[in-house]
Amino acid sequence: MIQMLLIPDPRPLVERLGLEFFRQAPERPGVYLMRDAAGAVLYVGKAKNLRKRLGSYRVANPDRLARRHLRLLRAVARIDLEECPDEARALARESELLRTLRPRFNRAGTWTGQPQFLAWRKTGHGLDLAVLPALQDGWVCHGPLGAGAVFVQAALARLLWCALHPQRGLAGLPAGWFHGRRHQAATIPSCQETPEVFEEAQARLVALLGGHADAFAEWIRARTPQPGHPFELAVREADLETVCQVGAC
Repeated sequence: MIQMLLIPDPRPLVERLGLEFFRQAPERPGVYLMRDAAGAVLYVGKAKNLRKRLGSYRVANPDRLARRHLRLLRAVARIDLEECPDEARALARESELLRTLRPRFNRAGTWTGQPQFLAWRKTGHGLDLAVLPALQDGWVCHGPLGAGAVFVQAALARLLWCALHPQRGLAGLPAGWFHGRRHQAATIPSCQETPEVFEEAQARLVALLGGHADAFAEWIRARTPQPGHPFELAVREADLETVCQVGAC
């Protein structure tokens, strides 16, 4: 028994890729694609911290890992990394890759979920923002974004609310909006006093989803120049980062 404990666990990925590969992996969110010798993708995963996540694959302990997991580690010849700006974008990218590639070592059903589209439309009451599983008539759709669409919708709803109703700000958000809890569509009421601002908001939204993220961010900052509390400023900038990354895609 003592001799068995002295035998190190197999480390097939370290032997093939080298220890330096794991040491140099970025400490950032992203996705990783495990490929076989022929280049076929065997497995797709996402990580909040790529270095930490990949480190969990260095040791292939047969007493702790499932057989399927061990077979995967023995078959991997290389690992490709894709950094993402944040965890939401990593999740969206993972969902996109799973639907497209359908790797055989990902669990059955992982890639069968519906795509998610960020959608908006003008109504008589205001501006509707929604996450839809498919393109629909009457909506302007952007995507598919995968599961990350819900994070973008929440951020965009907060930004447009504060830009169109700056006197109310975050404190005046409808119940649940701050935490992203809402029905399928979130309606931002139009500005009765200044309808031209509401029209401009639609134009800025079109520009954002058309790739002009910087112009959208400048408009949001101009409409909310001095948030009442540092917390509001931090929320605004975090939300801008989320939506501008999607708009730049």
